[in-house]
Amino acid sequence: MDSDKKAKIVQRKKNKLKKNAIKLFFLTIGALIMAVGLEMVLIPNNLIDGGVTGIAIMASHLTNLPLGLFLFLFNLPFLYLGYKQIGRTFAFSVAYGIVVLSIATSFMHNSSAFTNDTLLATVLGGILLGIGVGIAIRAGGCLDGSETLAILFNKKLPFSVGQIILFMNLFILGSAGFVFGFDRAMYSLISYFIAFKTIDLVSEGLNQTKSIWIISDEADEIGDQIMSRLGRGITYLNGQGGYSKDDKQVIFCVISRLEESKLKNIVEDVDPSAFLAFSNMTEIQGGNFKKKDVH
Repeated sequence: MDSDKKAKIVQRKKNKLKKNAIKLFFLTIGALIMAVGLEMVLIPNNLIDGGVTGIAIMASHLTNLPLGLFLFLFNLPFLYLGYKQIGRTFAFSVAYGIVVLSIATSFMHNSSAFTNDTLLATVLGGILLGIGVGIAIRAGGCLDGSETLAILFNKKLPFSVGQIILFMNLFILGSAGFVFGFDRAMYSLISYFIAFKTIDLVSEGLNQTKSIWIISDEADEIGDQIMSRLGRGITYLNGQGGYSKDDKQVIFCVISRLEESKLKNIVEDVDPSAFLAFSNMTEIQGGNFKKKDVH
């Protein structure tokens, strides 16, 4: 093996090691933020989260044992399922996140609450949980094993994974009414909704992008206008009308959310009858998405 190949192998190993270190760092940060949301905000106010975490909170309340113990024990079956269904790398990421979360909640178990105001705790707890879980998801892991169970049920039931998770959490949050009172269960439901929306915001990012498909007889002029006035690159694709069988030129373009209005104006100025299709994108990899200067 020559020196160049050896150097490339060494460099790939270094890059992989660096990537894994960054991944574990963000999983740690996500787990710590979630632990703060649980032990310093939700639990002192008798509020719970959904999923396995919600079951663990109720078990901890009824037995007076540390939450971290139940988080670890209740997630063990899901770690095994994750290993079987998704793979070793994912299972390791989930295991690491859950272990850090369990340890962190154990250390914070007797910490003072940030607030005793129920409404404030509902909002703040939901935001902290959403940020923590969202960071973990972006790092390629998760902090709750219930998603794995939902994936398995999805193969045997006529419901989507999202619907199954929703049903499970409604049952868990409803059960909290018998443990903490139904007013607290309603607050917990609000907190869960806030966490759910925050997870989307964090995992997808603030600067959401959109993919645009444009079909027009004036495709060349529209493409030129997008590049000169918007500063975005485009790709031309060849298409054919389903009814007319006429050849059509299709423009594909990726823009930021804030540029959507300007792109619509550009197309409207050139061809008011053009067909536009917009789709939200959660991640872009490769290529060159940098915006060119527009003067």
